[in-house]
Amino acid sequence: MTETAALPILYSFRRCPYAIRARLALASAAVAVEIREVALACKPPELLAASARGTVPVLVPPSLAMPVQPLAESLEIMRWGLSHHDPQDWLRQGDAAAQAAMAELLTVCDGPFKHHLDRFNYASRYGAAASHTEIESKAVAAAEREAHRQAALEVLRGWNARLRAAAPAAGADGWLLGSRPALADWALMPFVRQFRLADVAAFDAAGDLALLRAWLQRLEQGPELAAVLSEPWGPRQPWLSPSWLYHLALPDEWAEARCHGEYRRSSRGLSLEQVGFIHASYAPQLAGTHRRFYGDVPGVLLLTIDPGRLAAAGVAVRAEAAPGSGELFPHLYGPLPLSAVLAVEPWRPVPVLQEVAA
Repeated sequence: MTETAALPILYSFRRCPYAIRARLALASAAVAVEIREVALACKPPELLAASARGTVPVLVPPSLAMPVQPLAESLEIMRWGLSHHDPQDWLRQGDAAAQAAMAELLTVCDGPFKHHLDRFNYASRYGAAASHTEIESKAVAAAEREAHRQAALEVLRGWNARLRAAAPAAGADGWLLGSRPALADWALMPFVRQFRLADVAAFDAAGDLALLRAWLQRLEQGPELAAVLSEPWGPRQPWLSPSWLYHLALPDEWAEARCHGEYRRSSRGLSLEQVGFIHASYAPQLAGTHRRFYGDVPGVLLLTIDPGRLAAAGVAVRAEAAPGSGELFPHLYGPLPLSAVLAVEPWRPVPVLQEVAA
């Protein structure tokens, strides 16, 4: 299923290195897109409809004369954006040698380097070989993690050597493909950054990575990365899906619900028993609901509710007009089971684009 939209839709996650590099290219290309920030533990059905893998980034181009397939690989998205406008010549058009070198760098980054980076950075996720005792298991896990760190470092030393080769022509500010940054620099940077953050002291102390360290610092401190980690390229609140329902809750009332296994508050100061149903909102209504009823309360929580799980639990949902208004709001006729709550997070103001989204 492909969505129809006036703008391309980018499903993203602010801190994901793949999503960062996709946003970098789209921002450089000045391609206007609708950013939909995704909570990885609570993926909207629209993302899963666009890409069954449910990974980010995913770019859904606007439907034109014929269906357009979503792009579900970050490098595809980078090239798609730069094919429209490439003011810094990141793609090195017409330079076959640079394009071949770039392809090799990207293959190593997304293949061997990413393999070792994951097993160094997320060692517990990948596990260690079975041993007889807990002490042995920890020793094996530590040895495996260090082996992956060393393998990743070997790749980084190769990239440092490439920067050294560029230094005579470019001075201290050399780039992977010469005197100016290319797609390879921006595509590799988020993963080198991730490696450094896993052990900052060790990375910064490595004498054989001096040029790579300076290269990373230039990219990290530049306006390009700052732009895509901030609004509008890097939203902090997940996009609000029109497929879900939402409820604003007070922290102590949600804590009480967790103790009892269900939520029984209708709205601020009123219980389910007093009103007969639980007030909820559709995504475009949330900002107004917050202004009217919770604007003076700090720490309000946003509950994301799956209507399908409500139905499975026997809780009816009816769209009914608010008193004195013809606007329809979803009302939950029964206690809210905790199993139907997909996410609980602090409420943040909803960007205008989301307030008016269909």
